[in-house]
Amino acid sequence: MDTKKTIVFGGGCFWCTEAVFKMIKGVISVTPGYSGGTVKNPTYEQVSSGTTGHAEAVKIEYDSALVSLESLLTVFFGSHDPTTLNRQGADVGTQYRSIVFYASEDQKEIIETFIKGINSSNSMGAPVVTEVVPLDTFYEAEDYHKDYFAKHPGNPYCEVVINPKLEKVQKEYADLLNTLYS
Repeated sequence: MDTKKTIVFGGGCFWCTEAVFKMIKGVISVTPGYSGGTVKNPTYEQVSSGTTGHAEAVKIEYDSALVSLESLLTVFFGSHDPTTLNRQGADVGTQYRSIVFYASEDQKEIIETFIKGINSSNSMGAPVVTEVVPLDTFYEAEDYHKDYFAKHPGNPYCEVVINPKLEKVQKEYADLLNTLYS
């Protein structure tokens, strides 16, 4: 049985999301890119304009024998704000929306059940606005976006936005971390 699976998450800036999921055990690869839009082979500049319909996203290949989709969803929903429409921090626009692109009906069912659980666990909180849609086409981002955090740790955005997010994930999800990060 093949245990290699794919899921695509959009949770704001893909530099952050890529750095978070590279820490998780069972994750084979994390590729930044664009999905959910109407323009073929979009560029970063086009997606950043907010006119293509694409979200900045990461394609995650994972070994389901080592990490469950539920665990990945726990990290995804815990590492960004899934209750704010088209915004993550200072990043505003549909390209930064919270979205999950599923690769199978089984994944869709797990994701929808997970979101229902979040929404029912806190009736006083804002509801999850994360879109759940089938994965159509994923376009890899330009090479300079790949491993951005690892290549530019001193960048002010990395220091101010990504570092605190990584620290939160390391603290709250220590049991899910690759041994390099625990």
